[in-house]
Amino acid sequence: MKIKLIASISGSLLLARWKQTLVAAIGVTFSITMFIALLSFMSGLNDLLDGLVINRTPHVRLYNEIQPSKQQPIDASDQFKGSYNFVSSIKPKNERLQIYNNAAIMSALKKDSRVLGVAPKITAQVFYNVGSIDLTGVINGIEVEAENRLFLFKDYVTAGNYIDLKNTPNSIILGKGAAEKMLTNIGDVIQVTTTKGERISLKVVGYFQSGLQDIDKVQSYASINTVQKLLGESNNYITDIQIKLKDILLAPKLAKEYQSLFNVEALDIQTANSQFETGSFVRTLISYAVGITLLIVAGFGIYNILNMMIYEKMDSIAILKATGFSGRDVNFIFTTIALSIGIFGGLLGLLFGFALSAIIDQIPFITAALPTVKTYPINYNPKFYIIGGVFSLVTTYFAGYFPSRKASKIDPVIIIRGK
Repeated sequence: MKIKLIASISGSLLLARWKQTLVAAIGVTFSITMFIALLSFMSGLNDLLDGLVINRTPHVRLYNEIQPSKQQPIDASDQFKGSYNFVSSIKPKNERLQIYNNAAIMSALKKDSRVLGVAPKITAQVFYNVGSIDLTGVINGIEVEAENRLFLFKDYVTAGNYIDLKNTPNSIILGKGAAEKMLTNIGDVIQVTTTKGERISLKVVGYFQSGLQDIDKVQSYASINTVQKLLGESNNYITDIQIKLKDILLAPKLAKEYQSLFNVEALDIQTANSQFETGSFVRTLISYAVGITLLIVAGFGIYNILNMMIYEKMDSIAILKATGFSGRDVNFIFTTIALSIGIFGGLLGLLFGFALSAIIDQIPFITAALPTVKTYPINYNPKFYIIGGVFSLVTTYFAGYFPSRKASKIDPVIIIRGK
């Protein structure tokens, strides 16, 4: 088989019907362009939406949960041993939310090679005092630097400096919604009352905005020392240990391991945010389905064009076979035509897809719910370009294979005799 000669013949057939060839290439280009732009945008949107919660959620959270005692006094009675005992109105155990021996637990976690970082936290239920009105709220006591390193805390502080929480005694960063309800400005002093009736004055040093309005209306942040003072607890009082892992997929397994090892409750990120993962999966699935459908439609267009070309070139095919070209050669010629369309259209599609994604990335996206987001989100993952390029070749190959297979079986004698 003479490669150069076959390539020359393929080029001649392509140029002989250049308008149809151009239409087929444009179809592939358009499909790849929309495939890249759609997946880049939807993936960027998924990252943005998941980041609103997942970036602020530890991979594993250790805490104490107040639960009713599993063992009741009647279970210790010999008289009712071996019986099913039904006890109603069981009250929770009289215990604290504090994680005991938390310093040793955090020390052990920091030595674990699977752990990226550990951040302690205190969750305190409070009331924001606004004149004669008390607003329900939650103050999270955090180690500011650890919280920022592991959970990008400063990215959600929309006003003020996050480090002031550490440097300014008795300070608080209010949720944006809570600040608006209380008409509070930075530098103001607010009154906060705990569920035990303790009251303390806190200076507002910033606003926090997560993008979830229901959370921002109640949630605020203070340093761990401030919250310990607010609750009247000692310096070793911690209610939560937040763990960030090097591999998020290990979270369910490690949550069970830490729960058994440290005798505390453990919640992994997959369980805590399963609805977000489901939404991301569905959006990604829809994006791939639409993009692949576009490529398949383009493949049918190439198939129809090559089919018509074969019918119009029956004489040429008969002459080629009569002069010594085998059916395999003819098959190779038309497959080369299809792949040429796929390569040319695919390369242009990848280029235009990147350009369209870059244009979308510059379009302003201004919303009060997401103050840190300025433009529409785009994910420039190379995987999308690889998938688009490979799929364009596969689609065009099969679009050219079946018509070329038909052309390779043409009997030149019948064609010439008919003429």
